Amino acid sequence: MVNASGIDYEAVFQALPSAVALFTTDLVYADVNEAFLSSMGRTRDQVVGRYLWDAFPDSQDLAVTGMRKLQASLRWVAATGERDAMTLHRYDVERSDQPGVWEERYWSPVNVPVFGPDGRVALLLHREEDITELVRTRSGRGGGDRATVLEAELYTRARELQEVNERLREAHAREREVALSLQEAMLPALRPLRHHRAAVRYRPAVGALNVCGDWYDLIDLSGDRIAVAVGDVVGHGLAAAGVMGQLRSALSAASRVADGPAQALEALGLYARSVDGAESTTVVLSVIDCTNHTITYSIAGHPPPALLHPDGTVDFLDQATDPPLGARPEHIPRPQAETPFPEGAILVLYTDGLIERRHEDIDAGLTRLADSLTRHQGTDPETLADALLADLIPPAGATDDTAMVVVRL
Repeated sequence: MVNASGIDYEAVFQALPSAVALFTTDLVYADVNEAFLSSMGRTRDQVVGRYLWDAFPDSQDLAVTGMRKLQASLRWVAATGERDAMTLHRYDVERSDQPGVWEERYWSPVNVPVFGPDGRVALLLHREEDITELVRTRSGRGGGDRATVLEAELYTRARELQEVNERLREAHAREREVALSLQEAMLPALRPLRHHRAAVRYRPAVGALNVCGDWYDLIDLSGDRIAVAVGDVVGHGLAAAGVMGQLRSALSAASRVADGPAQALEALGLYARSVDGAESTTVVLSVIDCTNHTITYSIAGHPPPALLHPDGTVDFLDQATDPPLGARPEHIPRPQAETPFPEGAILVLYTDGLIERRHEDIDAGLTRLADSLTRHQGTDPETLADALLADLIPPAGATDDTAMVVVRL
C-alpha cells in the first residue's frame, strides 16, 4: 500500500528486521513479515489465515507455557486497548522438517493494539525478539547441553516475574469482583414510573480494575414530575464505587427539595468538596414535567442527554453545560435549560463509555449515538437499550464503564 507521501508500508512491514505478525481480534494471523517466517521456520501458507494455537501449538512439555501466555496477553490487549510488554519466556518451536522435534527457544514479545477509524481495536501487532542465542552465549552453552547456572538463574527470574504479574492480576480480578458486587448493590432497581416506561443498563469495563463509579437514578418528585440522573466518578474500583454511592444518595435527596436541577447540582457540588475522590465527577440531572411536557436539565461536565423525537430526529440537550463537580474553587450558580417534548419521545441519559473512543473526537461518538437512535425509533425502551449497547459498545467490550437510562415520555 502506497500512501499520499509515497511510502510503501507493505514493503516497510516486510523489511522490518524483527519478527512481526498482525492478528485479528479473534487471534487469527492476518499477516506476517519475512523475518517472522524465517525465525519460526514456517511458510506463509502455514501461518496466515490460521488461529494462533493451530499454527503454533504448545509443545508436550507442560512446563513450557509460552503460547498460552501469549494468547492471554493478546486477548487482554484486544479487550483493553492497552499495550502489553511480556516478560522473557520460553516457547519451543517444532521443526518443520522434523515433526515431533522441538527446538528450545527464548523470546521477548510485545503486543500492541491497532485502532480502526471507529476507535475500536481492529488488529493486534505482535513483535517477537528471539533472544535464544543471547541466553546460550551468556550461559556458555554450545547448543545441546541442559541448563547452566546462569541460564537457570535467568529463566527462574523471568518465571518469578511472570508469577508475580499473574498474582497481581488475580488480586486485581478479586478486587474487581468485590467492587462490581458493591456497585450492583448500590444501583437502584427500576421501579414503576407512573405512566412512563423506562429501561436502565450498567455495563462494566473490560479492564482488570477500570470499573465502577458510573451510576444512574430515577426519582419520583411532587406533582406529575420525575427526575432522571446519570453520573460518572473519576477513578475506579472499590474507592470509586464508594464515592458513587455517596453522591447518588446525596443527589437523590437534593433533587427532592431543590428548586430545579441546577440548584440540586449546586448542592451536590458543595457536598462533593467534603468527599475524597468526588472531585471532577460529571453528572447530568433532568426533571421531566409530564403535565407541561417539558424537560428541565443541568449538566456538570457530562455528555448531553439525547432526545429522540417520534419522527426519528435527535436533539442533544446541551444548552446548560458547566464544569464537573468541584472544578471551580468558588461557588457559582449552575445553568439550567428547558425544552419541550412531544408525546412518545424518548429521553436517553448515558455515561461516556457509550460514545467515547480512544483517539477520536467526541462528536463522532455523538453522531453514532444519533444514528443508532434514529434506526431504532419506534422500539420500546428495553429493546432500544439493548440495541444501543449492541451498536455502540465494541465487540471486545468497552475500556470504560457504561451506565444508561432510557425513558419513553
